[in-house]
Amino acid sequence: MNTTTTFPTIVLGGTGYVAGEMLRLIAGHPNLKLVAAVSESQAGEPIRSVFPHLQNAFGQTAYISRQQLDSELAALKGQRVALFSAAPHGASAALIEGVLQAADAAGCDMTVVDASADFRFSNDDAYQSVYGHPHGAPNLLDKFESALPEHAKDSDKPHVGQPGCFATSMLLGAVPLMEFGISDGTVHAFGITGSTGSGRSPIATTHHPLRHSNLYAYKPLSHRHAPEVMEITAEVTGQELDLRFVPHSGPFARGIHMTLQAELIRDITADELRQKLQAYYADHTFVDVIDGLPRIKDVAGSNYAHIGVAVEGPTVAIFVAIDNLLKGAAGGCMQWMNIKLGLDESTGLLAPGPGWI
Repeated sequence: MNTTTTFPTIVLGGTGYVAGEMLRLIAGHPNLKLVAAVSESQAGEPIRSVFPHLQNAFGQTAYISRQQLDSELAALKGQRVALFSAAPHGASAALIEGVLQAADAAGCDMTVVDASADFRFSNDDAYQSVYGHPHGAPNLLDKFESALPEHAKDSDKPHVGQPGCFATSMLLGAVPLMEFGISDGTVHAFGITGSTGSGRSPIATTHHPLRHSNLYAYKPLSHRHAPEVMEITAEVTGQELDLRFVPHSGPFARGIHMTLQAELIRDITADELRQKLQAYYADHTFVDVIDGLPRIKDVAGSNYAHIGVAVEGPTVAIFVAIDNLLKGAAGGCMQWMNIKLGLDESTGLLAPGPGWI
């Protein structure tokens, strides 16, 4: 791959928090050039009016409608095109299917990375059991893989469904735990997420006066990311994970702190487990297994994940801290796009977090 190659890039559903981070990453990426940001509600409005923090990253470039996208694709005949979807769960699949058809008609070679939940399950039945409605493009399911870039197996599938933010934090700990064969397969997860994880449209549980200086559980033992994590873990490790997950809303904007607990089936010390995890993630730029315990402020605003461990008798705890919008969403999507385009997976993602965010 010529490292100077530039790929025309499109963002679907371009006005939410994840889309804003995708656009920010694209603006700083040496190999991606934004050619279209698609939003029906903001068509004709400059990107900078929706995301003022992007300032002049895209000049006066405005959002376009889905219909206008077809003419943009016609001008990209013969080119390799990167498509990120930040469209909502349940809507993304049908949108992607339509754009892939248009790209094929225009003679484009398109690679898709979807941040929604629409391509995280291997079949329509599994998707329906969690989301309660049929999949929007079941004929595309076998063309998407879903896993973290750090756990990816060799695959000839052209597209990716990026795991969710809570799922990312759990998979970083659960997948190696299962592969090490040291636990009984039942994992209890306690996760706290920032308010940006609830999306841009305000609802009662994300209203600042309620969330400020507050902490509360929601959807205990029934959150949709649990079956997602179990399916992906089984696909990656070949082992069945029994996950008991209780998510919590935290009084901060960005970040996830996840605690995973399991019972050991053989003796291992914290130092031994830490060393095994360090070896497991040794070749992965964005995962750092630290000597102490991870803190959200050390990773917020970056694509890095910090992992810590504790062992007491037969109980093991693995702690994971990530930024929900980056490593848990837009950054993970960018890692995958880099891989699929033949670039180094860290391209455009190495900036450290701002600290004290």
